[in-house]
Amino acid sequence: MTSRRRLLFNSYLGLGGLALSDLLAADQPLAPRTAHREAKAKSCIFLFMEGGVSQMDTFDYKPALIKHAGKQMPKAGNTVGEIATFSAAPNRVIPPVAPFKQYGQSGRWVSDLLPHLASTIDDVAMIHGVKVDNNNHGPAVYHTLTGNMFPGSASIGAWLTYGLGTLNQDLPGFIVMGDRRGATIGGASVWGNGYLPAAYQGTLFRNGDTPIVDLNPRLSLAEQRRELDLLKWMNEQHAAARTETGELEARIASYELAFRMQSKAPELVDLKQESEATKKLYGLDDAVTEPFGKQCLLARRMVERGVRFVKLLHGAGGDRWDDHGNIGERIPVHCKEVDQPVAGLLKDLKARGLLDSTLVVWASEMGRTPFDNNLTTDKPGRDHNQYGLVVWMAGGGIKPGATFGETDDFSVRAAAEEVPVRDVHATILHAMGLDQNRLTYLHAGRYKKLTDIGGRVVKEILA
Repeated sequence: MTSRRRLLFNSYLGLGGLALSDLLAADQPLAPRTAHREAKAKSCIFLFMEGGVSQMDTFDYKPALIKHAGKQMPKAGNTVGEIATFSAAPNRVIPPVAPFKQYGQSGRWVSDLLPHLASTIDDVAMIHGVKVDNNNHGPAVYHTLTGNMFPGSASIGAWLTYGLGTLNQDLPGFIVMGDRRGATIGGASVWGNGYLPAAYQGTLFRNGDTPIVDLNPRLSLAEQRRELDLLKWMNEQHAAARTETGELEARIASYELAFRMQSKAPELVDLKQESEATKKLYGLDDAVTEPFGKQCLLARRMVERGVRFVKLLHGAGGDRWDDHGNIGERIPVHCKEVDQPVAGLLKDLKARGLLDSTLVVWASEMGRTPFDNNLTTDKPGRDHNQYGLVVWMAGGGIKPGATFGETDDFSVRAAAEEVPVRDVHATILHAMGLDQNRLTYLHAGRYKKLTDIGGRVVKEILA
């Protein structure tokens, strides 16, 4: 038998090591952490198409829309709110904007509007009939990107960096690239930290040739170091007299990160290092595809360098995927802008051996209706549909060519099992090695989590 005194004496070094690791983790909130389970995916690239992508014009082939084109659609069952009202009101079914064809060994139907993505479709796993809890853009965007319809919750990227840290301490762990044409709905809150410590919020990179401003210092590195040391000392003196210092500690850490980035970031954003063949793969030789192509290429360079989570936003202002009218002319433009860049990203990741360790997610905040209630226009569009979203994933831990869920004949909602968006979130966490029920944060007396009341991991699309 070992006495308590002897046990403590023999193990004091181990206990001290545990205490030291906790102190280091507090001092370095983005230090790499051990996942809850072994997982292939180490980084995530989240492609968010803002405005509500029309599923029946991209990935959800419905011959009934052709058969019933121009006619009144039967009232949608098992729906509430706007969808139930709109489907019961006078309407007309709109056929797909472009033909669909089957591609790959999976024989999956893809619109002719996405020929490049069609060539990669066997690498993708589809989830059909995803439901968000609101039919309006703002709450739906929040719900898809933070798990809650109201602002103030932590975004997916913040949760992942909170749970896993990052693999490169000289670059932000969570980077966001927005659309060059304007701000996203919800602004910075859709990549914010919410109630998590401020260190986990996303860092926004600008569009254009200078994603990061002021990278070239006016002072020498030695002079900057002395300046930062003084500033850090002053901030620490200020923090020592207070209890709620999370924001200040994050600001101190951001100054230190900015200092380290001056040596690493210029190389990261310098696309001149890439071959002409790679640039062409992403569509950088075409004015239409170049903006999103640059974002996708930068995303690959980021995960290559150990950035944990990269969020790409496409669609802003009048150029969102919010095609209430004239969908026949608008959606081909949206698809053209992203088709080659996203396909190029998947192909490039795969060729470099990075796809196995990178989870790629495509999502929007909602789907669209198969009908239009405006019977007077000759350029109809599609309205909001919180029930019909299509989400796809590819890469680390995902089963290539898998499909889960199915919508009804008119692509209004799930034909059988409904897929709440929290199930998508649970699946993302699982693919990254995190247990949704263990990834929690105590806030306002309650343990918060991304999936709130809990989601079902869609194991049918996991390898």
